[in-house]
Order: sequence, then structure tokens, then C-alpha cells
Amino acid sequence: QVQLVESGGGLVQAGGSLRLSCAASGGTFSTYAMAWFRQAPGKERELVAAVSRSGDTKYYADSVKGRFTISRDNAKKAVYLAMNSLKPEDTAVHYCAAGRLATTQIATMRGYDYWGQGTQVTVSS
Repeated sequence: QVQLVESGGGLVQAGGSLRLSCAASGGTFSTYAMAWFRQAPGKERELVAAVSRSGDTKYYADSVKGRFTISRDNAKKAVYLAMNSLKPEDTAVHYCAAGRLATTQIATMRGYDYWGQGTQVTVSS
């Protein structure tokens, strides 16, 4: 079983940048696809970005393409989300998630079985 802890959230002005980190413990990190989800008040949780077990394949939601970059370091058991050109609509609680998913399955809402507690990202206009 994998435990996930996010960090790096905060308050930033529109156009600014943040880098989220997710540290994993337990389990074999390299056997899990990793993803970042977010949920804004009154909205459904959405998949923001995902990365395959090896790190070779990545998925991005259309709303963040060109602005966000997901990466992972299997040696450090960590996954990151670099967020640039932030917009007020990026304001949400951001969650790290892990799942035993094949590369072809990473862009799915289902299959991510382990979740962190979330970190708040607030972008002011």
C-alpha cells in the first residue's frame, strides 16, 4: 500500500508559478502510474496530468497543456507538477494519486486507488 503526501501549494498571483511535490512511501513506487487531480469548490474532481510508471508517457488535460509539466523521480519516490502561467481558474485543492495502471490507461479517472490529503492552490487575479 502506498502513502502519498503533497506539498508546495499556496497563494500566487495570476501569471505566477508553483511547483507541487508528492512524496510516496510504502509499496514499490515504480510500479504505479502517478497523477495529479484537482477539485474546485462546487465542481467535480478532474484529472490534470498523469505519468506512466517509467515516466516516458504523459497526459495533460487541455486546460493545462503548455503550462503544466508532470515529472517523476523513481529513485526519490516522488512526483512533481510544475505549474506556470497560473490562472484564477486553476484555484483548487490538488491531489496526488497512484494506481497500478498500464501506460494506455493513465488518462483515466478510474484506477487510481491511493490518494494524498491534497494541497490548496489559490491564484488571485
